[in-house]
Amino acid sequence: MPRPVSNPHPAYRVRRPRQACVNAPPAGASGPIPPLTILCVSKLTDVPKRILIGRALRSDRLGETLLPKRIALPVFASDPLSSVAYAPGEVLLVLSIAGASAYAFSPWIAAAVVVLMFTVVASYRQNVRAYPSGGGDYEVAQTNLGPRAGLGVASALLVDYVLTVAVSISSGVENLGSAIPFVVEHKTLSAIAIIVLLTLMNLRGVKESGRLFAIPTYVFVTGVFALVLWGAFRGLVLGDTMRAPTADLEIQAEQPGLAGFALFFLLLRAFSSGCAALTGVEAISNGVPAFRKPKSRNAAATLALMGGLAVTMFCGIIALALATDVKMAENPAHDLLRDGTPVGSDYTQEPVISQVSAAVFGDGSLPFLLLAAATALVLFLAANTAYNGFPLLGSILAQDRYLPRQLHTRGDRLAFSNGIVLLAAAAAVLVYLYDAEVTRLIQLYIVGVFVSFTLSQTGMVRHWNRLLATETDPAARRRMLRSRAINAFGAFFTGLVLIVVLVTKFTHGAWVALLGMAIFYVTMTSIRRHYDRVAEELAAPDEPGEDSVRPARVHSIVLVSKIHRPTLRAVAYAKLMRSDRLEALSINVDPAETKALTEDWERRGLDVPLKILDSPYREITRPVVEYVKSLRRESPRDVISVIIPEYVVGHWYEQLLHNQSALRLKGRLLFTPGVMVTSVPYQLRSSEAAKQRARKNQEWSAPGSVRRGLVEPGPKRPAGRTGSNGGE
Repeated sequence: MPRPVSNPHPAYRVRRPRQACVNAPPAGASGPIPPLTILCVSKLTDVPKRILIGRALRSDRLGETLLPKRIALPVFASDPLSSVAYAPGEVLLVLSIAGASAYAFSPWIAAAVVVLMFTVVASYRQNVRAYPSGGGDYEVAQTNLGPRAGLGVASALLVDYVLTVAVSISSGVENLGSAIPFVVEHKTLSAIAIIVLLTLMNLRGVKESGRLFAIPTYVFVTGVFALVLWGAFRGLVLGDTMRAPTADLEIQAEQPGLAGFALFFLLLRAFSSGCAALTGVEAISNGVPAFRKPKSRNAAATLALMGGLAVTMFCGIIALALATDVKMAENPAHDLLRDGTPVGSDYTQEPVISQVSAAVFGDGSLPFLLLAAATALVLFLAANTAYNGFPLLGSILAQDRYLPRQLHTRGDRLAFSNGIVLLAAAAAVLVYLYDAEVTRLIQLYIVGVFVSFTLSQTGMVRHWNRLLATETDPAARRRMLRSRAINAFGAFFTGLVLIVVLVTKFTHGAWVALLGMAIFYVTMTSIRRHYDRVAEELAAPDEPGEDSVRPARVHSIVLVSKIHRPTLRAVAYAKLMRSDRLEALSINVDPAETKALTEDWERRGLDVPLKILDSPYREITRPVVEYVKSLRRESPRDVISVIIPEYVVGHWYEQLLHNQSALRLKGRLLFTPGVMVTSVPYQLRSSEAAKQRARKNQEWSAPGSVRRGLVEPGPKRPAGRTGSNGGE
């Protein structure tokens, strides 16, 4: 038996006709759509779509996609966890400018990154408790600092999410290239291919992608901890000498003997590069609604666990890099020397984690290969943090009318599919423009995330100030004062780091990120102005206006090319409307055909006057539009009803042979005030095959039908049963 309908509201039980995909446009369309186009698109794309992303989920199954902490950790924290694969290397790369002796400062830089990480994690634990709705930094800034600050945060986060995908994928390609030369030789193409694959995985839904990502993330974390512990045991207990593959090389310093302010500036730049370890921390506060209940508590616990794991692995890799004498250089071909001679352009510089793993586990050993594979895989999957954060933030911004409304719509698998595709496209363009070079992309990185950190924590301080102004309970005030102190320190520290990042990275590429933020800001402001303007124009007036006044007359026009069944049906339909004035209209592009049409019209004795318009340039659309406009000028209070007979065919290739003039004409008439367009379909025999195909698959409802109340939710259907019932 079918399940009872959970929502008895009448609008929820409206059903489409079974042949709706054949003879009606989708709901919400701005104009009629050729029915076969709808059916053909559905048939051509439905099967591969189901294979790639799976069977559509009902809207009432959204609760089944909520995540437990063990899956939420790899879904939302894979970016900061995987950053230990490249953040330590970026620190050493910057320090190498002053030579290998500058590596002695790396433990202090690591300590500063650890303090910053714990500060940010503690601050965001306050955020998820105070704002569990999922707006994250955007909601905090919007509520407490105003719309402009909220848009600034949103712009920064959108840019940072795009960069997260580009950097993570490019870094993963470099790590994978150490084992598979083909990948690094074609790294741009490989990176784009992986972005496409990751996009398909995320389109299958948050929970499914989380399950796929959980195993490699946990394998990577386990492998890094095993690396750190085994390296510490060999060095401290066994007293082994571990040597990295680059231990015998020398670094030719670009600027030897740095001291004073120059050295201080170099250390600040190295620190800002190490801060890449903090990217993605904010994703958990944006994704609180995806957690299982109690949402805030689970999100706060996940934040704490993520912070502890990330700083431990980061510090462990830095310590082992120093112990194994790893050498890194920004320009390895010239700055790395072997026996006093540059290694040359054929040399491939391995990431720090690969060199440390080779020194501790042994180059080519099974643990080395496992960690290399897990590192490459987790770097690819680290982009999943952005794949969850970007679409969710885009949905919230779309709901607030700052982005197109399509970004607020969930797809077949209840994920925000449009946001996922938009993110993938932007990241692929960035990877292509920068040739998947991590060193170049990293310079654009982390500017956006520290803008959001600073504004968010400043907003939280104002949030606590507002609550403290009315709170009288001493215990509650103590908790608020403690939270305010944490957020105030976080705002100060992250603001200081933001200044450091801007100063040290602006000329190295950070200006591109700032430009991207400005473009997002201006675009979203323009979109909001457009939506506000449209809403103002469409608002129903309190008093009856011209839109409520009944038109003086209806002037109906039936378009005629020749006399056949569709034309006779359209004329009969027009008579049924009982318009004040009815006429048939034909365009003279071929005098012989026009003469035959006129004679046939008179011979049949059709009681509708036929008007012929000359078209010396053989156009059809323009004469009709100009004639309609002239009628409107003569009688502005009249409504012009244009009736167009159309064929309904059953195969996609037949559609190419029909209805093209009608499509163009309808498109032009949509922009003509006071004109109504009606399509009168005539089903040819071939359309019967399309109807039969639709009936066979009538159990399936179009994406969004349940959500919009167009289809009644029914019992769960067997897996693999697909079809077309809505033609959306």
